[in-house]
Amino acid sequence: MRIINFGSLNIDRVYKVSHFVRPGETISSEGYECFPGGKGLNQSIAIARAGAKVVHAGTVGTEGGFLKELLEQSGVGTRYIRKSGNVTGHALIQVSKEGENCIILFKGSNFENDRKFIHEVLENFDKEDILVLQNEINNLEYLLQLGKERGMHILLNASPVDETLKHMDLSGVTWLMVNETEGAEITGERKPEKIIAQLLALYPAMNVILTLGTDGSIFQNKEKKICQPCFPAQTVDTTAAGDTFTGYFIASVLAGKNMEEALETASCAASIAVAREGAAMSIPVFEEVEKKLTDYHGNHS
Repeated sequence: MRIINFGSLNIDRVYKVSHFVRPGETISSEGYECFPGGKGLNQSIAIARAGAKVVHAGTVGTEGGFLKELLEQSGVGTRYIRKSGNVTGHALIQVSKEGENCIILFKGSNFENDRKFIHEVLENFDKEDILVLQNEINNLEYLLQLGKERGMHILLNASPVDETLKHMDLSGVTWLMVNETEGAEITGERKPEKIIAQLLALYPAMNVILTLGTDGSIFQNKEKKICQPCFPAQTVDTTAAGDTFTGYFIASVLAGKNMEEALETASCAASIAVAREGAAMSIPVFEEVEKKLTDYHGNHS
């Protein structure tokens, strides 16, 4: 089984300002930082740092070369990342002195993945291989359809939820990863138990992983239910927590861990990520997660 992540590659440009720009106003930024971003990129890095082999597919613009380099440095295969002549997907983020932010998103090259390119990538993968997806690129429905036709195991992190995703056929999804807000948007239900029940009523063969923040996570399919508590952590920045959880979960499944072990490992990894600033840079390597798990079990034996 091999993992291919067809996902987003973003640049986050962060400007520190005294206040948000008002209509007709020009202000000077008091600070500027540029970060790698995108749920796709974060999840590929998490999978690789968890010890699994993963190949990333997607499109970057002329200034997105450093995103490919970061993936390579993290151990991610990049032969299916292509470069377009246009602009890399990015976010312009204003951060006020009160810590609030406002964001302008530009889809850019993340929405230049045509069907020909998608087919050329997936024809290199077979039945039983794993396809990881998020909703930050175009042609998601075609990817779901083609992955299902090829008999691939599909992990969909249904984020962000939009009207198009709500009407997609998710019958080919093996693992659906959603948080409470996303689950509510998809199903119309608010309580975790009802969200999961509604999803399984629509897709009985699906494995649902519902993340609940500090309340942990729930795994459920038609045969079993597992409640995974949240690991204790001093929260600094939750930006990549969900992506870290997703990456470590699927890497653990690939490594042959049972569902209880996979959820525990993913939860532990996410607890390390939230204690650090940043997105991709906050994702721990496997040795850090292994040590925290060992210490945790030693203290609770």
